[in-house]
Amino acid sequence: MISVNLLLAIIGAAFLLPLIWLVDAALNPHASAALTGPAWSLSNFRAALAAGAGGAIKNSLYLAMVSTIVATSVSTIAAFALSRHRVPFKASLLLVILFLAGLPVTLLLIPIFEIYVHLGWLNSPFYTSLVLAATSVPFAIWLLKNFIDQVPRELEEAAAIEGASDLRILWGIVIPLAMPGILVASILTFINSWGAFLIPLVLDANPKDQPGAVGIFQFMSANGVVHFGPLAAYSIIFSAPVVLMYLICSRWLNGGFAFAGGVKG
Repeated sequence: MISVNLLLAIIGAAFLLPLIWLVDAALNPHASAALTGPAWSLSNFRAALAAGAGGAIKNSLYLAMVSTIVATSVSTIAAFALSRHRVPFKASLLLVILFLAGLPVTLLLIPIFEIYVHLGWLNSPFYTSLVLAATSVPFAIWLLKNFIDQVPRELEEAAAIEGASDLRILWGIVIPLAMPGILVASILTFINSWGAFLIPLVLDANPKDQPGAVGIFQFMSANGVVHFGPLAAYSIIFSAPVVLMYLICSRWLNGGFAFAGGVKG
């Protein structure tokens, strides 16, 4: 048991060391590749913001929010239809959805680029966010269907007897009960869009629209010299919104499903 705990401690330290270096470099105005100890200075954060980190974060936030809203809305409706209605070839359709969830984005990027050229949708944050949403929809549908399957049908049948429409049942019963699953799908979509690099780089060449992932790459390779301190500060600023979003949603996620007592025997 002691050897196992020691091995786990070593593995944990190996994962923790890069985070320690990140904080150390962000707070050290003379940071290098070595771990030297923080000097407690915010100069690196000011340098990162002066280099455009603030604008890049706003662009990432726009792309992530739009794609999350679109993908979650479409996936919730599709998952409800697949879970509660008879759909021809449902099993085959679910397999296709699962296949699309693992399809590499690089295979679709060139055709999407050609379509965007013909439609005149290049260099648009909104249309770029639609592609990001589309890449998350298959997995979100698969995930949300499994959550909606756990919602007791008796509640929906009782509402249908009272004359509630499918839309009313979805909005008033299914969505509140499946909210933990919807939050999980939303967080995964948000993270996927927040860290997207290749799609914004190809579809939006406007420097003013570059998101944080593209900005940090260009910031890292500027002038062929790596500035470890500002780069570490940029990374912390770029990661903060995702961590904050998880902390805000964690109390709903920890609650899980509360179906007990919803249906009396």
